[in-house]
Amino acid sequence: MTSGQAVTSNGARHRTAAAVHGDRQHEDPESAAREICLRLLTAAPRTRAQLDDALRRRGVPQQAADAVLDRLAGAGLIDDAAFARAWVDSRHRGRGLARRALTAELRQRGVDEGEVRAAVEDLGPEQEAAAARRLVDAKLAATRGRPLATRMRRLTGLLARKGYPAGMAYRVIREALEQEGIDCASAGLEMEAVLDADLAVTEEQDPDADPGPDLAG
Repeated sequence: MTSGQAVTSNGARHRTAAAVHGDRQHEDPESAAREICLRLLTAAPRTRAQLDDALRRRGVPQQAADAVLDRLAGAGLIDDAAFARAWVDSRHRGRGLARRALTAELRQRGVDEGEVRAAVEDLGPEQEAAAARRLVDAKLAATRGRPLATRMRRLTGLLARKGYPAGMAYRVIREALEQEGIDCASAGLEMEAVLDADLAVTEEQDPDADPGPDLAG
């Protein structure tokens, strides 16, 4: 067989396989939906809403999608509450995100509001403050030598993007700067600076945010 014939043969086989898959989805949409879901779940945990969106984009009828998703949920393969808890634990520990940012991320992934609240409720002010201090401590050295207003703006912007309340951000930053012998009040940098930075980034996405699993595959 020549190389040209081999390429033609391989191309024909791929087209045939694609046609068979398309016919199977048309004839048995639940089987196709199950295959899509299992492949996605093998790659990474997904919420029911994410899987439903993936099936809709692949043209799976809603009735078939609902039936498969119900069965997968009954088997414990879809568990939005567990997904939310794991997401909060991972993103808070790994990225230092606060409740506000975590809540927004879970909503974006279609998690039910009650399950969102349950997932973030154990993340109390003390835990958030400790995480905020770690973020500030990690960034503080890189801001030394810059004007104090610039340092304050960068630190407040960092915490605002991570979802920390303005009052907590000001307190944590003030304490960190005071350890360097800087009095924010005497320097004319009061709470307004933090509120301005918080307002400016409220609608911005965290630059460290994970867009979530790619459902196109």
